[in-house]
Amino acid sequence: MLSVTGLDAGLVELGGLLFTDQDLSGGAGRSCATCHKLDGGGEDGKRRAIGIDGEELLFNVPSIFNAAKNYRFNWRGNFTTLEEQNEAILLDPNVMGATWPRILRTLGDNPDYVERFQQVLGERPTRRGVLDALGAFQRSLTTPDSRFDRYLRGDAAAITAEEEQGYVLFKAFGCVSCHQGENIGGNLMQRFPVFSPRFAQERQHESQASRRADLGRYTITERPEDRYLFRVPSLRNVALTAPYFHDGRSASLHDAVDEMAASQLGRRLPRASVDLIVKFLATLSGRTDMGVRPAAQDKRY
Repeated sequence: MLSVTGLDAGLVELGGLLFTDQDLSGGAGRSCATCHKLDGGGEDGKRRAIGIDGEELLFNVPSIFNAAKNYRFNWRGNFTTLEEQNEAILLDPNVMGATWPRILRTLGDNPDYVERFQQVLGERPTRRGVLDALGAFQRSLTTPDSRFDRYLRGDAAAITAEEEQGYVLFKAFGCVSCHQGENIGGNLMQRFPVFSPRFAQERQHESQASRRADLGRYTITERPEDRYLFRVPSLRNVALTAPYFHDGRSASLHDAVDEMAASQLGRRLPRASVDLIVKFLATLSGRTDMGVRPAAQDKRY
């Protein structure tokens, strides 16, 4: 079950303003919320992130909800803290395209921001203050009280019999080996794919950069043992965050479960089993201050 304690309300509020402020992108008309939409699953619903020039980037946008519970950040585990990741995203010319002098000048020229920073942090806008505020806001973005959370607390009626069967299969097929803990994932790196040699063959039409991105953490460390290692994503709210995987290859949860079976188990699951697992995954959607949002229905099943 999720819990958050010790957050300063004023710092969280300030971080929320910064998170949605397009002025931080230096006139590019983008904010953190451009890619991490707070009225859905905390991502953008696209196959891969769209860069500042409108071009598709290399990776699918991870959800911002519960992200603070991950042990590393980004698909390749590039960063160990939210603050480290936030700074990299702010300064990335393909994402936010900002610079610290421009950010601090923009905030310093805004009387409301100057007053808020003084009230909350006792100083004018600074690099550390911006990063602390963004981090505090993101740590507040948890989605507790999913139906599965209530089930684990002893409310047997919180999920249906079919959803419970899906949970049994989720454990029986070994999904829980990687997707476990408070965040139902996000706490280790795993090779992807283990099986499925077609993975490389399917990618021949992609750019060299995209094919290199498939090497995962290796592109950060250059260590042979890190080839194809990716951070295991959290499955909280997974019914709200299509498409799936680091490259957005699967458009639906059914497709994603099929892909995982082929790539990680080397097998094809019966359709009935996939249906039940997908029903279980829908119980992982939690609450925000906007309430629980239903997942989109996959019309093909």
